[in-house]
Amino acid sequence: MPKQSIAAVVVTYNRKNLLMQCIECLRAQRIVRGPGTGAPCSAEEALAIIIVDNASTDGTREALADLVAEGAVVYRNTGENLGGAGGFNYGMRLAVEMGFEFCWVMDDDCLPRADALQALVDADYGLQGDYGFLSSVVRWTDGEICKMNVQRHPLTRDIRDFDIDLQPCTLASFVSLFVPCRVIRAVGLPIKDFFIWTDDWEFTRRISRCYDCFVVGGSVVTHASANNGAGTIVDDVPERIDRYRLIYRNDVVLYRGEGLFGWAFLAARAASHIGRVLLHSDGDKLKKVGIIVSSNIEGLRFRPEIEFPVDGRARS
Repeated sequence: MPKQSIAAVVVTYNRKNLLMQCIECLRAQRIVRGPGTGAPCSAEEALAIIIVDNASTDGTREALADLVAEGAVVYRNTGENLGGAGGFNYGMRLAVEMGFEFCWVMDDDCLPRADALQALVDADYGLQGDYGFLSSVVRWTDGEICKMNVQRHPLTRDIRDFDIDLQPCTLASFVSLFVPCRVIRAVGLPIKDFFIWTDDWEFTRRISRCYDCFVVGGSVVTHASANNGAGTIVDDVPERIDRYRLIYRNDVVLYRGEGLFGWAFLAARAASHIGRVLLHSDGDKLKKVGIIVSSNIEGLRFRPEIEFPVDGRARS
């Protein structure tokens, strides 16, 4: 069993400079009360750092060598690029099987403020562990809310007010998600076959169907993404258009679990996106429409497996 109770699981791919900033922020966390009991503790006593490297080729392994040698981080190289979905599946599985009590999940460009973890731990204590996940407020580098990480409650409505201490949440991203490992053992791991996109929403929706979940207003992180916004198939650069096959396919898996409402939402959204492509795209309109239609059809046949980790609590 690890001496710490929380594993920060960071997935990285060819962004070693941002990763080092993320690790610096994690090591700077100010913890005075631990999870569960609220007993006094330090960050070193509460938090371990697990780096899941999706086979980076930019010198990430070498950049981490000293931190690994001194035991400041646990480093695992997946051997191939598993995508974000595969990386988080790998990292959460490892954390559960190592016997940690909590996973604090994030991308390598997530920069938590020094009190971000303490706010999550305090929320855990205040809720007496009775929740499925806790999600941080995500701001961009200019301090504004990061548009690509806005949580939803209910299923299709963005949360607007982030000044509330604790508010219900249905969907959240993997940019600072705090999950008890008992919940992961109960609902399973993120779907690795998604590769990218929708893995976070599907995973958090799987949890919020079974547990109350919350956004913690006092826990704030910065998402150091290239820009504050998410491109769409309507206006994204040509070299990224084929990637949208994955989001439309994966979203079918997410929304079909909502029954008639989910199917109606998928149909309405497909029609809306096709209309926007035809009216507003500068080029490749037929290709984009084809991606929307074919990927939704592919999603009807797509039945990815939900994997479950081995319970690591029995290990000595």
